[in-house]
Amino acid sequence: MTGSSDYTPPKIWTWNKANGGAFANINRPIAGPTHDKELPVGRHPLQLYSLGTPNGVKVTILLEELLALGHKGAEYDAWLIEIGKGDQFGSGFVDVNPNSKIPALLDRSGAEPIRVFESGSILFYLAEKFGEFLPKDPASRAECMSWLFWQMGSAPYLGGGFGHFYAYAPTKIEYAIDRFAMEVKRQLDVLDRRLGEVEYLAGSDYTIADMAVWPWYGGLARGWQYGAAEFLQVEGYKNVQRWAEAIFQRPAVQRGRMVNRTSGEPSSQLRERHEASDFETKTQDKLEAAG
Repeated sequence: MTGSSDYTPPKIWTWNKANGGAFANINRPIAGPTHDKELPVGRHPLQLYSLGTPNGVKVTILLEELLALGHKGAEYDAWLIEIGKGDQFGSGFVDVNPNSKIPALLDRSGAEPIRVFESGSILFYLAEKFGEFLPKDPASRAECMSWLFWQMGSAPYLGGGFGHFYAYAPTKIEYAIDRFAMEVKRQLDVLDRRLGEVEYLAGSDYTIADMAVWPWYGGLARGWQYGAAEFLQVEGYKNVQRWAEAIFQRPAVQRGRMVNRTSGEPSSQLRERHEASDFETKTQDKLEAAG
């Protein structure tokens, strides 16, 4: 194995140098705001502060699915939080999410605003609020929640583990990449076996469990994550591929993927979303660009 090092950890770790990684300019070992900045507030009941990463996409997919079912109370303003610029450390954002991670939601539909942070918590909150995409049968509900929590516990191995060392770390470390690639493939096998038994993760119904898992592992299956599809041989997970394609075909999913997106084709990016008509403008832009 290559990548051996003579490094010996000190008795007490201190933060005295940048690590040179892709996010070195925003990484720090302390919490709290770095600057004063109020969050904007739109006219809708739900205010979402996010970015079109897999964790952000989970929530915008659910909101678009709720709107597609006719829940007018799910109308939302989606404000862009540019984490590369440190927006998540502004005082207003920290008030909504003291962990300084996207997404963060402020529900202003009641007498007092309610803050909700952590993507899985937001999915559960909204599913309960609107009575959708969360099974009522105790066994199915437990299955849904188990897969939701599975995703929350597993995705750090894919993103912060494999993704970091494979795509973002300043040096390629064979041990780290091998360790996390092994875990990601184990997770894909877990999903593939489950999806060989059922249509969706909780059973026959599409739920917040699918919305949580799909942006990460569906995106990986479709080749969107870290340029690692060939490396991980994702095409071999046939049941995951079937599930990933079926969810991708949902119009609400395609809209949700656009919201707060800052990469890819400009016509696929809806950096902020305030009205349903915002998507129509983007569709027209795409048609004009193609013509």
